[in-house]
Amino acid sequence: MPSRRSILKGALSGLIAAPFVTPSIGFAKAPYAVVQAPGFYRLKIGSVEVTALSDGTVALPLAKLYTNTTEQHAHSALNEAFLPEIVPTSVNALLVNTGERLVLIDAGTGAYLGASLGKLVANIEASGYKTHDIDDVVLTHIHTDHSGGLVSNGKRTFSNATLRVNEREAKFWLSADNAKAATGVVKQHFAEAYQCVTPYVKAGKFETFADNAAPVPGLGSILYVGHTPGHSAITLESEGQKIVFWGDITHGDILQFDEPGVAIEFDIDQKAAVAARDTAFKQAVDGKYLVAGAHIAFPGIGHVRKDTTNYDWLPVNYA
Repeated sequence: MPSRRSILKGALSGLIAAPFVTPSIGFAKAPYAVVQAPGFYRLKIGSVEVTALSDGTVALPLAKLYTNTTEQHAHSALNEAFLPEIVPTSVNALLVNTGERLVLIDAGTGAYLGASLGKLVANIEASGYKTHDIDDVVLTHIHTDHSGGLVSNGKRTFSNATLRVNEREAKFWLSADNAKAATGVVKQHFAEAYQCVTPYVKAGKFETFADNAAPVPGLGSILYVGHTPGHSAITLESEGQKIVFWGDITHGDILQFDEPGVAIEFDIDQKAAVAARDTAFKQAVDGKYLVAGAHIAFPGIGHVRKDTTNYDWLPVNYA
């Protein structure tokens, strides 16, 4: 009778003698994932939690849009910074949690400016909050890329929030006479301002603040007239630390730091916008505080310093 040992030995010899067959493995071609990680970046300013939020990016031919320069020169400067002719330009907002209230600074584009934008609500939720948690929405100004996200399907996106805007900004954009006199794309901006702000006015959830006044307790403002009539940076200070959310002091982080005299077609008063930028740069350098820009590459937070060509942008070190 064959032993267990002889049976195993025979089985093994059979396996060794048999030809080796490579297993059939099918390698699937994985589709591209396409999307980025959720667009939020969190930091502390003293005891206050600040969350930078991305609404997405918009492809802009910046060299064609800058003024007080030539398209060729602007294109060359952007190209030297390894930026393409059509620049993916960030649209950023900030969420400030003081411990007492949750304040959104700027509201993104909503459904107004295409599929590459309108990501703000998704990123608020990804960061751990809900739209109904927000107590106040403070706008740096009422251009559609800052106010379009206030509404969704004609209803208030931030159902429990009070909307707060500089008083001269509100007076300009909500004026029927100004809207009637406007032309071109500015006329469209008036229509969109009305659509986005009016639901808060009708709900009794709209308030204005004076020049350089506090929009809500714990935050301040700096009037930087030019880009729009009431364009205002929003400031936060806590435990000796400070951040200033600039709004649209710059568009991008290359050309206008080296050449602050370069304006952009979106500025309603280009001369005043240049003067405001000069002041904002000097204040940021002297104060050595953090700055957050609405159209600086996400998260858009960093410092400004002097260099051999006017100013330099230093993005915040990732932490």
